[in-house]
Amino acid sequence: MTQHKITDDLEALLDVLPSNIRHAVEKANNSEKLLEIVIDLGRIPTARFVDEEIPLLDKEIVRAEIDHIVERIGDFDADNRAGMERTLHRISAIRNRRGVIVGLTCRVGRAVYGTVDIIQDLIESGKSVLILGRPGVGKTTLLREAARILAENKRVVIVDTSNEIGGDGDVPHPAVGKARRMQVREPMLQHEVMIEAVENHNPEVIVIDEIGRELEALAARTIAERGVQLIGTAHGQTLENLLLNPTLSDLVGGIEAVTLSDEEARRRGTQKTVLERRAPPTFDVLIEIQTRDRFAVHQDIMSAVDSLLREAPILPEVRMRDESGEIKIEKAAPAPKSRNEAQTKTARTRRTLNPSPGELPSTPNPIPNVGAKLQSVRVFAYGVARNRLQQAAKRLGAPAFIVTDIAEADVLVTLRTYYRNREQTIMEAEARGMPIYVLRANSVSQAEQFISDLFNLTEHAPRDNMEDIRDQTQQAIRAVLNGERFIDLPPGSSLVRRVQHEMARDAELVSHSYGKEPRRHVRIFRE
Repeated sequence: MTQHKITDDLEALLDVLPSNIRHAVEKANNSEKLLEIVIDLGRIPTARFVDEEIPLLDKEIVRAEIDHIVERIGDFDADNRAGMERTLHRISAIRNRRGVIVGLTCRVGRAVYGTVDIIQDLIESGKSVLILGRPGVGKTTLLREAARILAENKRVVIVDTSNEIGGDGDVPHPAVGKARRMQVREPMLQHEVMIEAVENHNPEVIVIDEIGRELEALAARTIAERGVQLIGTAHGQTLENLLLNPTLSDLVGGIEAVTLSDEEARRRGTQKTVLERRAPPTFDVLIEIQTRDRFAVHQDIMSAVDSLLREAPILPEVRMRDESGEIKIEKAAPAPKSRNEAQTKTARTRRTLNPSPGELPSTPNPIPNVGAKLQSVRVFAYGVARNRLQQAAKRLGAPAFIVTDIAEADVLVTLRTYYRNREQTIMEAEARGMPIYVLRANSVSQAEQFISDLFNLTEHAPRDNMEDIRDQTQQAIRAVLNGERFIDLPPGSSLVRRVQHEMARDAELVSHSYGKEPRRHVRIFRE
């Protein structure tokens, strides 16, 4: 769908400017891309366009020129914003310490039809949608169009704090269609008007621009819990920015520090104190406006926040509009359609450390950049302690580099629990054909075993002797379980000792290594 842009009566804005500034704007001959005109006392006036900023005059602005504009526009509200009746233009003031206006930002207001088509299915889904973006990227324009479309079939109320959505004056601008508009006397009262809109006017949809205070975030949660769809905007660029904003983080559930049990900390491969989502998100869908024609969409905020806090972020869906106006959607790789398909795909890509009988794939995929030459490998750890992997690589002298972005990784290592739960990150790795190693436990010995297998460091260990070593270790374990205080096993290599320690731990016994190489050995005993 090709956008159809309508400039909201630019002549009305130009009429309030001094004649010399107006002629300069007209001379630039680029009204379609004009964003705002900046006028500061004692400085040269400038015009800001979508892709550039140009000076309008050679001389500095004087007090009379600022007074000329102020006299011809509406009154400034408590937020230092004024408008022009039946238009969408906004004039914002900068005041000195005595309250005198010394600067003006005249923003061009436009009703743009066709901008919301890229996310129209989300807007009409009935889910609450939060739109993020930096100032001037088009959040309010998108919100206005969304209100107009929803108002065709639903009861829509706009809480218009600065009159940006519906324009200045008592009569809303035609761009909002059938939507009703509630103005806010002072910005600090926006949260009260939000609640009033729900209690008094029976809306199905509430539209809010620029949620920026904690009370507004709390009001939004109250509205969502009453079953009303919310369409709102907030300043920020990414979901991570919002989580780090203490004022607005409640919109996506908020975060708090939680102390985990020892078992849960081991399962996750994290420290005992971690960050967790505090409550269900107020909004269901988050849209990040990257550019005017490129959006990143988090379809499930709850899952996105949980994954981000566990340092395994889910890639968002990317929607873009090309030069011809066609909309393209890049979705994350879908999950396998059935359990059988998942098992089939697993057999082609997974390698399990110390697998149970029949679990090891018959023809595992070759690992890139590994082998006898010990070329470097980039490893993405999902649920596995990164510091243990780094220590294991350092101890074994293997060039394994732990990366935080799965797109940069050559292999993925995870725990059995995560693999069985079919986590989104693991499914994405499978879809890419990335080799996946599955550890039985988040332990030092398993980390070393993984590094050894990854770089083929175990090839020097006599395979024929390993069965004998396991039998010998099992006999020692039985002896300790039957009452022996401790059993010292024969000296062995680091690989042999790792196997012995792991077997002792599986039997819920304690084991330590004693002595120096090459006579270092393992002792197994009870606690």
